[in-house]
Amino acid sequence: MKTPRNRGAFPALKWPQADARANDFEYIDMAGNERIIFFGFGDVGQKCLKFLLENEYNVVAVFTHDTDPHEANWFDLPEKLAKDFFIPVFKPPTLKTQKWFRKVRYLKPDLILSIYYRNFIPEEIFSQARLGAYNMHGSYLPSYRGRAPLNWSIINGEDHCGVSLHVMEKSFDTGDIVCQQKVPFGPEEYVGQIQPRVAQAAVDVLKSAIGPILSGKPNLVKQDCSKASYFGKRTPEDGRIDFSKSARAVFNLIRGVSKPFPGAFTEVDGKKLIIWRAKIGESANGCPPGTLLSKDPFRFACSDNIIETEDFEFAQ
Repeated sequence: MKTPRNRGAFPALKWPQADARANDFEYIDMAGNERIIFFGFGDVGQKCLKFLLENEYNVVAVFTHDTDPHEANWFDLPEKLAKDFFIPVFKPPTLKTQKWFRKVRYLKPDLILSIYYRNFIPEEIFSQARLGAYNMHGSYLPSYRGRAPLNWSIINGEDHCGVSLHVMEKSFDTGDIVCQQKVPFGPEEYVGQIQPRVAQAAVDVLKSAIGPILSGKPNLVKQDCSKASYFGKRTPEDGRIDFSKSARAVFNLIRGVSKPFPGAFTEVDGKKLIIWRAKIGESANGCPPGTLLSKDPFRFACSDNIIETEDFEFAQ
């Protein structure tokens, strides 16, 4: 890692030359000092910001926010990384005020990047970037617009998710795509196994796209809205297991909200049982869905088969 320094006072810029092979890029020095405002959060935001800073892109400000109260703090934060590089950090609860419109105008951004930033970015802000504003979304658009796309993809039994860098618009996740990458996964994989690959895919997409964007010549592709789907925000309560569904559907829920997320759960003897890992067992043989068939291990009847716990805990 290069020695941290004040990015605005010592401008330097390198543009990546994208290669068709993943994770194989060369960088060359180029004249220029395009000013980037970075809006980001989470492990994907932190890793993308790390790429920009370690390759000496001119990030002049970072906007982020705190972790939600119900979230486990399982990822490194963009805030800490920005402070390590002496970059101003802002955490406004909302951007929809004249104060922040003026702040962004004062920062004179050439480019705005939003990487897993959860708050709404008004047009009065994102329209100020001379080279445009781009959002990194955690799905292979136009599928799975909205919130928690990786979790929803697993829960719905998909075999892939993805990341897409697209033009920011007033409507969510609808803009032209500049670059995207699929992230395949298997039917037995858990969210914690897939998430690191999503983060790496986001970095790869940013590597490929940043050069064309800064040169003012991104290759934009319109989304096919006829293939679009949308899913909303998830809460911990959405992890409640419905045993009237198939064992496969229950298993998909368990692996889709497992660690580091709050987990799928049910009640046993009045206590909340969180199921982190499970497997699909034999036929339930007509037992009513939700019937507890054994406690060592916990085995529950679903609408067709049995779901058997492999890793669990009772909530404190």
